[in-house]
Amino acid sequence: MLFRSPDLDEKELQVLSTVDNLKRDLRYSMTEPRRWTGLLRRNAFAKAVRGSNSIEGYNVTMEDAIAAVEGDEPIAPRDEAWMAVAGYRMALTFVLQKAEDPHFRHSEEVLKSLHFMMIGYDLSKSPGRWRPGPIFVKNEMTGEQVYEGPPAETVQSLVLELVEEMNSSVSSHAIVAGAMSHLNLVMIHPFSDGNGRMARGLQTLVLARSGTISPHFSSIEEYLGRNTQDYYAVLSEVGAGSWQPNRDPRPWIRFCLRAHYHQALTLLRRSRDIQRLWDALEGVVAQKSLPDRAIAALADAAVGLKLRNSSYRAAADVNEVVAGRDLKLLVDAGLLVKQGENRGRLYVASEEILAVRRRTAEPRKRWPDPFADDFNPSDALVLPGMEHLLGR
Repeated sequence: MLFRSPDLDEKELQVLSTVDNLKRDLRYSMTEPRRWTGLLRRNAFAKAVRGSNSIEGYNVTMEDAIAAVEGDEPIAPRDEAWMAVAGYRMALTFVLQKAEDPHFRHSEEVLKSLHFMMIGYDLSKSPGRWRPGPIFVKNEMTGEQVYEGPPAETVQSLVLELVEEMNSSVSSHAIVAGAMSHLNLVMIHPFSDGNGRMARGLQTLVLARSGTISPHFSSIEEYLGRNTQDYYAVLSEVGAGSWQPNRDPRPWIRFCLRAHYHQALTLLRRSRDIQRLWDALEGVVAQKSLPDRAIAALADAAVGLKLRNSSYRAAADVNEVVAGRDLKLLVDAGLLVKQGENRGRLYVASEEILAVRRRTAEPRKRWPDPFADDFNPSDALVLPGMEHLLGR
């Protein structure tokens, strides 16, 4: 027996409908030919990879998360955190590849393969194999045991039931199906390590295959990384310390609906931000007679990222020699500032570029809770013309 999704109440259906509309609007905006969409897509992927791993204590900079996504070397020395992020990037790349595969079916071997991609860097953690014995989850801050997984001898049958459920739940909304897949896998805890990352990756796979939005924008892993304690708290509430699939998963469903609502608004705000920033940088580059290909790298620098020759090459799609020449031009033009020498050389935004960012950035505002009694959709900051999507 697995955890089963409850029938959604009126409020939950209302939030689900709002999220659908927001994601549909984002999908339409991404289908238009805009030069900045690749940057937004890359950053969303990197934030998902970074967010999911930060929950497990594997923290890397945004620059290194982007390096992992682009197959580049990290700025910081290679360590376990980097290997964890690189492995998760490989697994999510597999997820993105399977998002549009018409012949794909969930299976226990897919789950084992994803697990091997994620933690194959450490063979002592038995990547790609079910746990051989009992498993206990502890609160890292207090050392208190907060959950005990079901007996190891039941893992195989429970996973097979989950796989069958995922392959047959075509009538379920993808957000609900993804949430339940996440919940069931993390409660089964089938592996000796990496169960949280696996559950989040599986949820992203279910969401990506729904086709509602570009797979790069379907994940809520960034939100989970920013709200780790709330994430742990709701899983603890639903799990209640041990495998009890008869418990009500509604708190978890509401948590995921709230996450999707906030993440959709965040992505829409970012699309507006980057459009304004890109337009302003086009003007700066034209005024200084610099190549248009520099805009993407300047946009990265404007939001605080440190550039290298390799990251400029990826952003501008040029070779190493051209990248070096362009970066010198940007420094000479007063748009970038050079730091360090030789292989350790980095480039950051000049005050002129930071000023552009300040002029174009949308003020940050805390998103409202769509389940709060006093929730007013107009409290959310949205794109002009989108008011109808929030019930105004």
